[in-house]
Amino acid sequence: MQTAEASQASTERVLSGPELIRATVAFEKENRWVTYSLFVQTVTVMVALLAVVIWVPAWPIKVLAGMVAGLVQVRLFIFYHDALHGALFRKAPVAQFCMSFVGFYLMSVRSVWKESHDFHHQHNGKIATASIGSYPILTVDMLRSTSPLRLRAYTIVRHPLSMVFGCLSVFAVGMALVPFLRRPGRHWAAPLAVLCNAAVFVAVVYWLGWMVAVCGLLLPSFISMALGSYLFYAQHNFPAMQIRPAADWDYVTAALRGSSMFDMSRMMHWFTGNIGYHHVHHVNHRIPFYRLREAMQALPELQQPGRTSWRLKDVIACLRLYAWDAKQGRMLTYAESRVAGR
Repeated sequence: MQTAEASQASTERVLSGPELIRATVAFEKENRWVTYSLFVQTVTVMVALLAVVIWVPAWPIKVLAGMVAGLVQVRLFIFYHDALHGALFRKAPVAQFCMSFVGFYLMSVRSVWKESHDFHHQHNGKIATASIGSYPILTVDMLRSTSPLRLRAYTIVRHPLSMVFGCLSVFAVGMALVPFLRRPGRHWAAPLAVLCNAAVFVAVVYWLGWMVAVCGLLLPSFISMALGSYLFYAQHNFPAMQIRPAADWDYVTAALRGSSMFDMSRMMHWFTGNIGYHHVHHVNHRIPFYRLREAMQALPELQQPGRTSWRLKDVIACLRLYAWDAKQGRMLTYAESRVAGR
């Protein structure tokens, strides 16, 4: 005879597709008090760290404060990211104006981010278009037909040094110069953001000295954009990832199998605004970042994602990935891709 628990388990249905999305709608509700209090908290921490950079004379403390400020900048970016998704600051024009300023400061203006990131969400995990708004991914078959020049560019873009210097490669070039050259009338603010950041740096050097400028502006941006660049990468380039051709693609499967769960400490989840729950975010991008963990804990279908972490072995495993092999159903390393692509 079946027990009550076994009978209940046997009747439980696994949610998928539109059903799973509908189940996540319950977590879309924004708590205005939580949103604004967390934002004020984040800005307060950022201002305090910059005050340390300006007023504390000891240079090691200035450097340390600048490094932590870089981590806080990642969290600040998540507020901007969620606001443009409609997850935060809904029907709040003043807050939205502040978010536009944040995007300008972080060289990721609203017109560029909205265009590329929305496309990314609609085509995540889809062969041929998965690269837009994210790092490019070629298949083994594509490697065979790609010109040497384009292949070299592909290798450079995915190189770890391109992520380390993400402030230049991803943001100044990828999020500002390239979009402006593609659509100057629409993305005119992108290069202006870069120029304004450069002008502010020069002004701070003049008025407060080069040490304050480096520790209060350059170092935080370097750290936040390097971390952000790697997060962009590892969220959709990890050993367990799955991508599909357009004919076999569906939104929810792509969210669950083409996006990683980034395991990290509570402190790092705070700095990164819970973006480690990236598969949940891709299932429903209108869930505020502070409710992503709650959604994952409530829905069993969200609890078996492909995972990565900040552990060195996991970082190396992600960085070694190079091309998608449809026959094996996995990403190949650079060495494996060279053999398979012949």
